[in-house]
Amino acid sequence: MPAPFDPAALAWDSCGLIPAIAQEAATGEVLMLAWMNEASLRETLETGRVCYWSRSRAAFWRKGETSGHVQRLVELRFDCDRDCLLLLVEQEGPACHTNRRSCFYTAVRGGEAVEIMAPMAG
Repeated sequence: MPAPFDPAALAWDSCGLIPAIAQEAATGEVLMLAWMNEASLRETLETGRVCYWSRSRAAFWRKGETSGHVQRLVELRFDCDRDCLLLLVEQEGPACHTNRRSCFYTAVRGGEAVEIMAPMAG
């Protein structure tokens, strides 16, 4: 029988944070990397809407709160060391603040940085 999930059992860093990778549940596309603290993780699990911790603002970052580009949690996973989260999400609109579907829009090809994804229209 599965045990109840306890966020305290995760390997939080010295600042009380853990990296969280957002991946589109339907396609497997990696959308972004952000950080969560225990309170933002608990809020995400309670509401189903992804909430991160903004290190630069030292405040909750409820994805889509101002842009409307909401992430809905489909499934939460953590790695074998319990020091990284994988959030399978349904992304509404672009995930990146540059208006791109993914924050990972630059590749290194032939020793050069190449933009491989244009901003979304509209």
